[in-house]
Amino acid sequence: MAGAGDLETRLAPDWLGQNLADLLNLPAERLSRSQPKSLSDLRIHGLQGEVFSLLRHDQKGLLLLELEPMREDKLLTWDIFGQIDATADRFERCPDTRSVCHHGAQVFRDLTGFDRVLVYRFLDDGSGCVVGESRNDAFPTLMHHHFPASDIPRQARALYLRNRIRVIPDISYEAAPLRPVEAGLSGLDMSDVQIRSVSPIHLQYMANMGVAASASISIVVDGVLWGLIACHNATPRMMAEDIRAACRTLAGIMSRQLRNKEELVTYQERLKLRNAMEFVTSHFGTHHSLEENLRLGRGELQNLFPCDGFAIVGDGNVITSGHVPDRDDLLRLQEWLRLGSNGGVFCSAHLAKDYPEAAAWPNRAAGILSITLPLRRPLSLIWSRVEVIQTIEWAGNPHKPEESENGLLHPRTSFQTWRETVHGQSRRWTGEQKQSAHRLRRILITDYQTQQLRDLNVTLASTLEERENLLQQKDFLLREVNHRVQNSLQMVASFLKLQARTSTNEETTIALTEAQHRVAAIGLVHRRLYRDEHFGIVDLSRYLEELVEELCTSLGGEWQSQLYLALVPVMISADRAINIGLILTELVINASKYAYDGEAGPLHISLAQSGERLVLTVSDQGVNALQDMQGNGFGTRMMKAVVSSLTGTLTYTPLSPGLEAVMTVPLDSAGGEEKDSYLPAN
Repeated sequence: MAGAGDLETRLAPDWLGQNLADLLNLPAERLSRSQPKSLSDLRIHGLQGEVFSLLRHDQKGLLLLELEPMREDKLLTWDIFGQIDATADRFERCPDTRSVCHHGAQVFRDLTGFDRVLVYRFLDDGSGCVVGESRNDAFPTLMHHHFPASDIPRQARALYLRNRIRVIPDISYEAAPLRPVEAGLSGLDMSDVQIRSVSPIHLQYMANMGVAASASISIVVDGVLWGLIACHNATPRMMAEDIRAACRTLAGIMSRQLRNKEELVTYQERLKLRNAMEFVTSHFGTHHSLEENLRLGRGELQNLFPCDGFAIVGDGNVITSGHVPDRDDLLRLQEWLRLGSNGGVFCSAHLAKDYPEAAAWPNRAAGILSITLPLRRPLSLIWSRVEVIQTIEWAGNPHKPEESENGLLHPRTSFQTWRETVHGQSRRWTGEQKQSAHRLRRILITDYQTQQLRDLNVTLASTLEERENLLQQKDFLLREVNHRVQNSLQMVASFLKLQARTSTNEETTIALTEAQHRVAAIGLVHRRLYRDEHFGIVDLSRYLEELVEELCTSLGGEWQSQLYLALVPVMISADRAINIGLILTELVINASKYAYDGEAGPLHISLAQSGERLVLTVSDQGVNALQDMQGNGFGTRMMKAVVSSLTGTLTYTPLSPGLEAVMTVPLDSAGGEEKDSYLPAN
């Protein structure tokens, strides 16, 4: 157990070593971990008639209790609620954040009674600016004054997020150490304790400002420290528990109103930019290139973001209007933007800081907003803003080095107004303008890609049309070739038929008739090829069926009733179909000649697919002389040559009665090249 402060005379002389619940005259359960941090309903009575409020903290297994004396003139609950309600209504009617900060300073000064209340906002670079103030004559004005980031370092800002209110009632207090030393609590983290001692550097900082008492109330917007409400008093001043609670509530209301006002401004700007962007892009011509559309719409593009000049730079071409750098400067700037890793959008109100060459022309482009498009020839859109010379009022010289003595830091001693003239910077670009630039870049890239796709579609349509014309020409040529081939084959068949009629030699007549059948087989393939939708590919089953029907017609009508077909549909190239048709023609002729001696008889023809091979089977039920089938005649030599060109096999199997001929060939010609001639080699 340990403590700090005048415990012996204000609480109990023998406090050390006592049971905590007995010391405070409280039930033990009220000090358990399940109890809330603020035990505002508990009152602890001291030795001098004081009444203390109680605040508890849990710190790594330790219980920390703060005892704070209460004042008698405590605000009544309905007074607090009435003031909160009136303040919330007043904030609601404020048109913008500036008015909220102005009224907020007045409200907190009325509530706390401090001599000066500042609303202090943190800027992007870590520095701060006073945006609201209410004061009496005890202090000079600090309105619009800036403070360097070093005045409130990062560690202090983290504490302001952790503890939303901090009061220093008197900078001349004497720190009370934790005792006894034997308790071993010298390194205890007391960040959450309200009445902990303050850094001597901060106390000296306050003394240098002429402040005897202060209070800081955090303004937190969406979890981020937006700013502070800084209260200053020229004499020591307490801030009671009830006032602190009201300040904490009002700071929350003020934070929400600041967020609402900022979101309203952001929404209005976003809507305005979106409408302007839609207006610009809706006028892009679908038949123009992106570069041409940008050139034609450069006036609307320039008006999209408030600027002093606009330029379109790409592929050595520069189009400008207003105040912009020279052509060569723009080309070098565009190359620098293209090589930068900024996601295609670059934004700066102080261009010379990132691009030193810009220091030579602040009156033409002190700040820019640019979009770089990754086209085939990179293109950049650049909005420029000229230099705006600013005078910033600082509370003391922010560039003066911090004083030190024996390695110890000392706070600033001067807070007199110090004016700084800032050159080389333009008006700042807003976050919505940056987001809109990213959105415009995506729209332009999509438009470019759509345009590329449109051009590709035109090229594809032209190619398809050309292909269709070529196919029509091919169709015409095939028709012409088929017509000529059919005429030639009919002429040959007619000559063979005429020769067979006039021949007195029976063997010659038979040979001419067989030749006529072979010519008919070739002619049938050409007719099938002409009728087929896929040129060069035929359905072998349909082709063989029509071929056999023509053969049976030429051999005699009685063959139709003796024919049995079992053909599986197979797509095959026309040249292979011709060769297979020639084999089938020879096998049918042989069956007529050798099995049935020229008469009609049962004939079974089947076509099947077995794996990657075709199987053609022709079987009869006649009396065959196998040696005649395997002779050395023209037909036999021709079949051997054709089967060989198909890399296939032809086998004969005697039946009882009859003979079965089986030819197997691969589905494609990968096994070898087919010969061009349908005749056997010599």
